[in-house]
Amino acid sequence: MQKIATVLTIAGSDSSGGAGIQADLKTMLAHGVYGMSAITALTAQNTMGVTAVQEATPEFLAAQLDAVFTDIRPDAVKVGMVSSAALIGVIADRLRKYEAGHVVVDPVMVATSGAKLIADEAVTVLQEQLFPLAELITPNVPELEALSGEKVDSEETLAAAARKVGQAHAVNVLGKGGHFGEEANDVLVTGNAIKWYNGQRIDNPNTHGTGCTLSSAIAANLAKGYVLEEAVWLAKDYLTGALLAGMDLGQGHGPLNHGFALSGDFFSEK
Repeated sequence: MQKIATVLTIAGSDSSGGAGIQADLKTMLAHGVYGMSAITALTAQNTMGVTAVQEATPEFLAAQLDAVFTDIRPDAVKVGMVSSAALIGVIADRLRKYEAGHVVVDPVMVATSGAKLIADEAVTVLQEQLFPLAELITPNVPELEALSGEKVDSEETLAAAARKVGQAHAVNVLGKGGHFGEEANDVLVTGNAIKWYNGQRIDNPNTHGTGCTLSSAIAANLAKGYVLEEAVWLAKDYLTGALLAGMDLGQGHGPLNHGFALSGDFFSEK
């Protein structure tokens, strides 16, 4: 009987399949791990934006998490969109209860379209209850600015903001620099150490779900036994490949090709 690494994603559902739970599960499959999900919210969403959000109740989210942890224990956990303080509290409670390891938190605050995805009071709870349980958080530039209170417009300020957030919450931080510059360089801050991950900027407007995809790939690599620095490198390479594949769907910012590296009899076209 085969045993493979397992990963749980705790996030919102994207009805168009490009971000959230759907992007996470596709990414996990592409990495050869078994993906599971606990849905925090349903969204009416496509490549042009989010038009409606229906949250799960705290009780139902807790039931989903209990069902997963008491049967197929995840080797890693990715936390994405959580819009309310009550739901964040449930997640933190269950992660502590089950002593979850390799927790990656993508602090989703604003969609690419500009839609606000988290309540103001929930941001404080996110920092106080969830960040201390994480092995890594993966904020982009707008999220780093919100968390640090600092303007981020260069690699120097990106690193400084990531260090400030990391020190404030005793957590490793991957600051994603894709919002500025000629390259797509990210910085990993672990304690007093700083490691840069240089990457090419892909000429592709279809970037829906990039943050979800990167954080899920990191969690998948951690579940497979890679150390954090390696897990980030591999995830960044995967994201680059998904962008380079150049899939074009939808009328707005389209999704990535999560299956660009998959092959076999069942994957080929007729």
